Amino acid sequence: MPPSINYDSARKLSAFLDEQGLGMRKKFGQNFLINPGARKKLLEALEIGRGDEVWEIGPGLGAMTGGLLDQGALVTAFEIDRGFSLILKDLYKDSENFRLVEGDVLKNWKTVKNDAPFLLGNLPYNIGAVLLADFIEGRRFFRRMVVTLQRETANRMLASPGSKDYSSFSVLCASAYTISPLMVLKGASFYPIPKVESQGVRLDLRADRVSKNPPVFFGALVRSLFSSRRKTLRNNLQNFILSGIINKDTLGNKKRVEEFCMTVFETSGIDPNGRAETLGYEDFITLARILEDISGRI
Repeated sequence: MPPSINYDSARKLSAFLDEQGLGMRKKFGQNFLINPGARKKLLEALEIGRGDEVWEIGPGLGAMTGGLLDQGALVTAFEIDRGFSLILKDLYKDSENFRLVEGDVLKNWKTVKNDAPFLLGNLPYNIGAVLLADFIEGRRFFRRMVVTLQRETANRMLASPGSKDYSSFSVLCASAYTISPLMVLKGASFYPIPKVESQGVRLDLRADRVSKNPPVFFGALVRSLFSSRRKTLRNNLQNFILSGIINKDTLGNKKRVEEFCMTVFETSGIDPNGRAETLGYEDFITLARILEDISGRI
């Protein structure tokens, strides 16, 4: 008989783990969301219907998984902890709508062939930003994602140009999704209690992202222009080109690279003396497209 688990009590969860001979492993960044109101809001924000396919990242002991299955979702859950996987298999062994993928999601998500349009995840702090970036750069797009992350990471996702949290990660997320903040979650919403606050975030796929691919240089260009925040766009673009993104033999010498960069800025109308944190997503797209076009003609 599958175990009965109280997902709302830290004390009872701790006792259950002891009974099963399981523990929380720090290296996996495991924190169970024990706030039932927050779990309900996150499930509602996903806005799924019966028969919708959902990827769930880090189901743990199944607190959110049960809610997804109750709504009629077809769930593919990714769990790295072997002990938790055994519990999940026991809990949902009679469900035809549950599929478990064991192991590190960063390594195995590309092996899963279904194109689930939704994703739900209480993402471990140590992989949250890396995993979302991996999805976007790997062109694995979801119609909607609802995730909880470290609040600092969420702030970077939600940041606007010119703000202190604005970064290449902000631009990467904005290139694919419209991002909306959900609730802030204090430490007491989790077991074990983390030392930092968490944030719920909803990501909706941009309509123009479905039909358009970003320019080939986009991701690398954004990272490069943010790499030295105190340097001007002109300096960072020159370094980007000199790194070998364009054949240096074609450009000949540093003076030719400088001329090439000025052509890019003059064509784009973007101030070469500005800095990356002042540019919006569309500005980076413009620079990348012009760079791609000009480099293809030299």
